[in-house]
Amino acid sequence: MAVLSAGLLLYREAPGGVEVLLGHMGGPYWARKDDAAWSIPKGEHEPDEEPFAAAEREFTEELGHRPPPGDSRELGTVSQRGGRKQITVFAREGDFDPALLHPGTFDLEWPPRSGTVQAFPEIDRVAWFELDAARRKLVAAQVEFVDRLDALLGAGSSA
Repeated sequence: MAVLSAGLLLYREAPGGVEVLLGHMGGPYWARKDDAAWSIPKGEHEPDEEPFAAAEREFTEELGHRPPPGDSRELGTVSQRGGRKQITVFAREGDFDPALLHPGTFDLEWPPRSGTVQAFPEIDRVAWFELDAARRKLVAAQVEFVDRLDALLGAGSSA
C-alpha cells in the first residue's frame, strides 16, 4: 500500500508574477543542497483522514503557524519514490512571512552509527519563489504541482 501525504501550496501575486511558498528540507542530508532540495509543506496521513484536513495540519506542524484563511483548490495527486508515496496538494492564495517560521522537528541519529540522536527541523527555512525558480528548487516529483497551478491560474509562466 502506498504511503499517503498531503500538502498546501500557498501562492500570491507579486510584481514579477505568481510566487509560491516552499520549504527547504531540514536535516544534515539537505544542509548543503539548494536546487531540488525544497518541498511543498506536506506530510503523511492515514487513509481515513481527509487529505485536505491533513494538508492544513501538516502546514501548521511544519511551519509552526496555521495557514492563512481562504479557499483552496485541489491540484490532484502525484506519485513519488517509485509509486510508494502518493502526494495530494491543495493550492491557496495567501501570504506568509518567512520570518515567522517555527518548524516542527524530527529525531535522527547523527552522525550515523554514533549513538547520538539529535533533533533537526523538518523545514529549516521557507521562501517565496516565482514559478520558474520554484521548478528548479522543488524535488522532481513535486514540480508537477507548480505546472498544475500555473495552468489553473493561467499565469503564462514558461515551463
